[in-house]
Amino acid sequence: MKFATKYLWFHTQRRREFINITHEVEKALHNSGIREGMILVSAMHITAGVWVNDAESGIIQDIEDMLERMAPQGVDYRHHQTGEDNGDAHLKSILVHHQVAVPVTEGRLDLGPWQQIYYAEFDGQRRKRVIIKVMGE
Repeated sequence: MKFATKYLWFHTQRRREFINITHEVEKALHNSGIREGMILVSAMHITAGVWVNDAESGIIQDIEDMLERMAPQGVDYRHHQTGEDNGDAHLKSILVHHQVAVPVTEGRLDLGPWQQIYYAEFDGQRRKRVIIKVMGE
């Protein structure tokens, strides 16, 4: 079995951003030479996440609205007693989850017809990273 690792670095302009990283994941897969296996995409920060969904602006806004209803910004979370103000970002990360695994078949991401991979930033404006780990033959 072979393994390949690539890191993506982000420094978002806004506190909350959703970035389609499918093309970057495809490049990492292509550069690995792996034809059959799995690819893990994982946010390496506790206030960010990774998801697979449609690349349609309406569903992205719906996801953002849902997350804001479930973990609203501006609430006085216990976490804020530490001096931080990002309690909502921690909760949103749990709701989205921090990683996805995608099958690799015949050298391609084996995604559904509309599926794309997104990096979700909930407490941005500072440097963060994502790991892409390709595993297989």
